[in-house]
Amino acid sequence: MKKHLIFLLSLCLIFFNSLPGFGKEDRNKELIIHELKLGYPCPAIPFYHFIAELELPQPSVIEVEAAINGKTLRFTDLHRADEITDMGRPVLSHRPPSGYGLSQDGTLYHHPHLVGWVKWEPGKDYEILIMVRMKENIHASGDDVFLTAKRKLKAPEDVPVFDAAWKNYKAIVLTETAGIDRKEEPVEVLLPFYPDEAQQLTRDIRVVSVDPQTHELSEVPSQVYDIQLFLEEDDLAPDKQGNPTREIPLWMPTVTARVAFLAEVPAKTSQVFLVYYNNEHALARMYRTDLRVQGEAPGLRVDNDLYSIVLHPNSGHLDQITLKNKPDVPLFHRMETNGAIHWNPGAYTPPRPWTHTADWKPPENVSFMAGPVISTAEMWDHLRELPEVDASVRYEFFPGLPYFISSTSMRINERIDVIALRNGEIVFKRELMTHAAWYDVIRDSVIVYDVTKMPDLTDLSMEADVPWITFFNEQTGIGFCGIQLDYSNAGLENRPRLLNPYMYITGGPWIYWTRALSFPFLSSNHQQVIPAMKGYFFAERWAYLTYEIDKGDKPYAPVLKWQKRLTNPLRVRLVEEVDERVSRSVHEVYMDEGKSGWEGRETSRH
Repeated sequence: MKKHLIFLLSLCLIFFNSLPGFGKEDRNKELIIHELKLGYPCPAIPFYHFIAELELPQPSVIEVEAAINGKTLRFTDLHRADEITDMGRPVLSHRPPSGYGLSQDGTLYHHPHLVGWVKWEPGKDYEILIMVRMKENIHASGDDVFLTAKRKLKAPEDVPVFDAAWKNYKAIVLTETAGIDRKEEPVEVLLPFYPDEAQQLTRDIRVVSVDPQTHELSEVPSQVYDIQLFLEEDDLAPDKQGNPTREIPLWMPTVTARVAFLAEVPAKTSQVFLVYYNNEHALARMYRTDLRVQGEAPGLRVDNDLYSIVLHPNSGHLDQITLKNKPDVPLFHRMETNGAIHWNPGAYTPPRPWTHTADWKPPENVSFMAGPVISTAEMWDHLRELPEVDASVRYEFFPGLPYFISSTSMRINERIDVIALRNGEIVFKRELMTHAAWYDVIRDSVIVYDVTKMPDLTDLSMEADVPWITFFNEQTGIGFCGIQLDYSNAGLENRPRLLNPYMYITGGPWIYWTRALSFPFLSSNHQQVIPAMKGYFFAERWAYLTYEIDKGDKPYAPVLKWQKRLTNPLRVRLVEEVDERVSRSVHEVYMDEGKSGWEGRETSRH
């Protein structure tokens, strides 16, 4: 009887070892763990983690899994030994779950590093099991060899970690590239969530910075807004013939939200911020900054410690701006028609009147948001007397900063024939400014021009991509600058055909700069007409900076400092945990019955 039992057990072992994918354990080969430790978030690994330095018996194609206290981790990253050397910078390589679902890793590993997402808690014991499957190639076979190694670790005690009542977090790495220390820098990110984790995002989100030396967490002011829901579930029901459609969903219901926060990032460094969420018992957090919004839209008043801004009561456009430490010299226009400082987008299609977004009384759509990190005012409508053209104006205001951001766009829905098509116009009363300055790319120098000596209706031309333009007054010591962040001209049905696009300054009872898109009105033949075709789209984004002139310095020196900072924003990288509900394979829907590109592909060793 005993001999029969031994014989049957032997047959079972032979059978299971012959099954594809089962593999066998070679006791003569060993998986060596040279170092295994629990780590804090850092720019290279911006989450609480373990990292293991492994050694295989010989170079091999491998599959790796790790389990913590008996639970298999979904988020593990495998790196070559030379890939993760600078812990102060984001890593270059990462294989997301979709990558594993489409293509096996054909790399030959010998001394790999394994990283796993582990939300460890201080003082707790952890048993980490690492399982490696060594393969001859990317395909599983009965000759594959399984190696395992197990270690026990105790998490550091009395270390600063966030409240465990917050069940989840996402990691954000900010990198400074311009060599400027950033303090209270506004940052905005768009984040996705599963609906069951996002029941009260405006109440439970907390953003914390991680000190790279002490690992201490510091909560920073944050703001949650623009929450959008997509709650439809993929239908996995069989088709009409009863055949399965697919085994895994193509998508998951998702909630998205913008999160803004104030960041401190030293020059030329990377810094980790953690966004905690999913705590049903969290109370709303009220952050206090110097950013204030008062009044009734569209005629709002916006203040921080540096300036006070008034928006026009009809159009919601910039109407007046005052530096707090120079309250007796506000900047304004009020010399022509609507009188606002900010005028465009706009168009002139005679015999209809010249129309600007600043002529709205009010626009059909007005929206504003007040918050501690960002406050916004948004207006959109068709141009007055010109329903063929839609336009928008958006402002973003921040605490503690001397600038605000303006975004404008214009869309041509039906062809119009114009004598003027313009954008990006800033107008002041002539007597408020003594000089203009801008960087001239053709002369590779800064031009400073005394506008008090400029004859009326004399134009100063500059390139369409001029990086900045400023007006200033030598007597009051106040300057106002536009720093160009972005602009684009595009078309759908027709590609843009613009007549001599450029920027220019001109004077009269007022002094202003603006962008000419098609502008025969100021050409030698000012009565010619240029079609603006259906589908044209124009957009631009400026930072408008009000500043004081320092004595003994170039009057535009503050502009250069802020232009460098604003055109080199913090670089943002989002890193998220792999959720348990994420499928281990991936499915794509292809157009027609074409090839996917993966047919017959063999991943070579490299």
